[in-house]
Amino acid sequence: MAKITGWAGKMLRVNLTTGAISTVDTMKYKDFIGGAGIGYKIIFDEVPQGTKAYDEANKVVFGVGPLTGTGAPCSGRTNITSLAPTNPYHAVTDSHMGGNFGAYLKFAGWDGIIVEGASNKPVWLRIENDKVTIEDAAHLWGKGTVETSMLLNEEMGKEACIASIGQAGENLINLSSIVNSVNHSAGGHGGILGAKKLKAIGIIGTQAINIAEGKGKDWVDLNAYMMDEIIGANNQHVVPNTPQPWAEFHDSRSRWTAQTALFWGAAKPPVETGECPPGEKNKVGLRTQKAVFDLGPVAEARTIKMGGCHSCPIRCQSNLEVPELEKYGLTRYAASTCINFSSPGSVMLKGYSDGDPKGEVALITKCLGSRLADDYGIWSNYGQLPRDFKYAYTTGKLKEALPKEEYDSIPWDLVESGDPAFLLEFYRRIALKEGEFSHLGDGPYWLAERWKFDEDYWNGNSLWSKMAYPKHHSNESGAQVGVLVNIMFNRDANSHTHQNMIGAGLPTELLREISGEVWGSPDAFDVPQNYTPMNEYKANFAKWSLDRNFLHDSITLCNWVWPMTVSPSKKRNYRGDTALEAKFFSLATGIETSEAELDLAAERISTLHRALTVKNMKTIDMRNQHDTIPTYVFDVDPDKKPFTPGTVKMDKDDMQLALTMLYKAYGWDEKTGAPTRATLEKLGMKDVADELEGLKLLP
Repeated sequence: MAKITGWAGKMLRVNLTTGAISTVDTMKYKDFIGGAGIGYKIIFDEVPQGTKAYDEANKVVFGVGPLTGTGAPCSGRTNITSLAPTNPYHAVTDSHMGGNFGAYLKFAGWDGIIVEGASNKPVWLRIENDKVTIEDAAHLWGKGTVETSMLLNEEMGKEACIASIGQAGENLINLSSIVNSVNHSAGGHGGILGAKKLKAIGIIGTQAINIAEGKGKDWVDLNAYMMDEIIGANNQHVVPNTPQPWAEFHDSRSRWTAQTALFWGAAKPPVETGECPPGEKNKVGLRTQKAVFDLGPVAEARTIKMGGCHSCPIRCQSNLEVPELEKYGLTRYAASTCINFSSPGSVMLKGYSDGDPKGEVALITKCLGSRLADDYGIWSNYGQLPRDFKYAYTTGKLKEALPKEEYDSIPWDLVESGDPAFLLEFYRRIALKEGEFSHLGDGPYWLAERWKFDEDYWNGNSLWSKMAYPKHHSNESGAQVGVLVNIMFNRDANSHTHQNMIGAGLPTELLREISGEVWGSPDAFDVPQNYTPMNEYKANFAKWSLDRNFLHDSITLCNWVWPMTVSPSKKRNYRGDTALEAKFFSLATGIETSEAELDLAAERISTLHRALTVKNMKTIDMRNQHDTIPTYVFDVDPDKKPFTPGTVKMDKDDMQLALTMLYKAYGWDEKTGAPTRATLEKLGMKDVADELEGLKLLP
């Protein structure tokens, strides 16, 4: 038998009801690559239709891919697949976390963990290479993720990586997270571990990960080529934020913030980011000084370093020293990125006590909220949680819903005065399920039902659909392409494939040229706020964006950076290399795979996700039941018509055409949007077609 490379070759199955621990052959699932792909297949095959997220029959799959742990750039992701409690159908979703967990899992010799059943008492899972035990967690229950990690590191050793839930997950809060390495969080599935009484997973791994024999030099050369010529900054922004002598272009929205006289100011000694031109691979990690991007200039003096995930050179995680946090009973250190900073700030409905949205109080508030959310294990639902709070508070719905005694017990003066201390109340009440206020953690669908929100709630507040998730780079990001990407998931799209291209920072005409080379015509790419009607090339762009997202979640790679459609290299005329995923996959696994062949595998995973959603929702009418578009997409700018300059307004008939064209590109039924038997069989999923037919769910 040929030696397995890339993959570890086996997955761990843990039954918390019986205590049974067994091994599953990964290679039976290799057509689904890993991560999300294998997770969907296991959920489709093993979780009965009608199961709800917190039922014992539900399963959760921690999955990594053949690139995880190999050192491929930006391959430190872990994909977590399960049914979701947030949407009304308990349809499947993925949550994703960076940090070290995925790599450690591979170092321990596993491609994934299938958790099934439910314990009748709190437990944690201890993995030390092949030695796996289910341990008592009574001493951990009720504790936050930080203390849980500290206690388990004391038991296992400091080299162990710990993923755990906080009190929010224990209390089955729908908007709860799984957190590893203190602040790398995966949102939406914490409550499922809580329902199974699984507090944490600790991993020590000391095994090598093998790539294809004799390919070591090729691997090193490919890595160097990517680092020298292709990779940009966070979100694959490929131009600097400010004018620089080496750069032909710049864009103030770019996350390539490095420049002369910009520092990691709290480092000892301070570290100047300096200019980081292409070709200097040892400076890639200095390009993204994201603390100042997320928190403003005041963050520079407080930045210790930019951290990040295993094997990622981008370093988009801000590590800060904030002594003011000690006032709130926390350590002076904070680390996070992006939405986990902005979301707590949005809770402060009346702004900050010093009146400065980029000032010291704002920074303290956002760091405090980030720390509390990660420790309690609360998920912001891509920033929707504070928007729900704002809607309920400003409309009076919150006052109507809460008993008077509870409402009066909340220190509203802290909100009115912009005092960060309000966040202590906000996150504690949700995580500990204190009173009616805690139902903010139910998520939009259930909250709207419980508190009787008006229809205007769904037509604003950035909500995308009654599947209970907000928009994530939608019609304002690529017109029909962004809309189609947002439609296809059962949570916020969390897909940056199209946005990374749109926001790369290069001139629009250059991006249109590159789009023509990748998707068949420059007309795949619209000038921002100057949209054109739907065409087949936009369908290609949308499908490619979706497929690459599913591929990255399966192989695993970070979709905040991949794919490499563009590059910062002027000598390449800013062209990236969209075959890089296939090149790394081939060298890791020893299976020579072209870009087209890997894209076909991604299409298989996309279609399986669709089939599983059909099964979960018990309908083939995906067009009308799932793929809905909020009215604000069509009502924005009432004095403008679609396809006129200066608006992101879309046309209803045109968007229905866009759906039809996307369905056609996938080979799904053009009337319903459900996968057909012919397409499923073409992709090697006859068994999936047979089950759907038995459920009367084939078009």
